[in-house]
Amino acid sequence: MIDKINLRVYGICIKNKSVLALHEEYAGEHLLKLPGGGLEFGESVIECLKREFNEELNLDIKVVSHFYTQEDFLVSRFRDNEQLMTIYYLCEIINEEDMLIIDPCIETAEWVPFDQENPFPLPIDNIVFEKLKQQYL
Repeated sequence: MIDKINLRVYGICIKNKSVLALHEEYAGEHLLKLPGGGLEFGESVIECLKREFNEELNLDIKVVSHFYTQEDFLVSRFRDNEQLMTIYYLCEIINEEDMLIIDPCIETAEWVPFDQENPFPLPIDNIVFEKLKQQYL
């Protein structure tokens, strides 16, 4: 039985026809994902995104515009009782020279070019990457 909704907010940072992505170990599984994470009680989605970039990568961002909100029902691949809802925003990094991986779950960060095959295993990140390819290639 689904008894919890997990709201996730992710940032899309684009440079040279590439998107910033993180290699992360989560629940014993290697993931390539976009930066961001879970909304905490009492914060707005924009506050969440800014906090996540700061906590994960020591970065300050400017949120430019909404890009995509998940449209389909999705159960978390890590918790059977959670429904996921994800929102994606286009962002600009204010202080890229200060990037430092702070979150111990993040192994590396990389700029993934749009002209390659889709490398994202998470279903909504996968959809977003395809939409980005259509828009930026």
